Amino acid sequence: MPPKSVVLTFDDGYLDNWVYAHPVLQQHGMTALLFLVTGWVGEGATRPHAGNGAGAALPPTPDHAACKQAVASQARDDVILRWSEVQAMQAAGSFEIHSHTHTHSRWDQQCATPAEKTEGLQQDLERSRVALQQHLGSVSDHLCWPQGYFDDDYLDVAALTGFRHLYTTDARGQNRPGADTRHIYRVSVKNRGGPMFAQRLWLARHPYWGPLYNAWKKR
Repeated sequence: MPPKSVVLTFDDGYLDNWVYAHPVLQQHGMTALLFLVTGWVGEGATRPHAGNGAGAALPPTPDHAACKQAVASQARDDVILRWSEVQAMQAAGSFEIHSHTHTHSRWDQQCATPAEKTEGLQQDLERSRVALQQHLGSVSDHLCWPQGYFDDDYLDVAALTGFRHLYTTDARGQNRPGADTRHIYRVSVKNRGGPMFAQRLWLARHPYWGPLYNAWKKR
């Protein structure tokens, strides 16, 4: 890989991915990964986005907290992508589409026994694969865990259902050649400005200071 290579990832499938991220990625000729909660995606025609030209009335795109409230109240179509928009982004090459499960459930918190947990997770992942295959014609072996959580049972179920590249919200590690693809680290983009993010990227790739920083964070 060339120096300073990055992978851009987006989780859940919020409408702002279509309205704002899609035209920006197209403008710069870039492709990001979108981890989609397949059970949240709706039906209907595509809505306007920021690349449609002047005068287009853009749909509201609330902040993350408001989006979570809308999802919980079953007002998902107001804040979540539609399959038509997902298909358009995939066809344009601005996004690759991968699984973020079907329901975004934490089965370790919802089930009383390990057997119930693994059964619920397996059904969740299988439903996600079916939805992606049905609507997009294919499904990859890339999966992002809800809230970044996984354990050994989760890893076993992922392998059983055909997932080999597993992403978390854990930033306390480095993705290096030969590393375990079942634990791909990611750095969050927070509203802290460019210098802070540049520093975090530098630490994410530095062979000496990066591991020291990660060891300090783990403590």
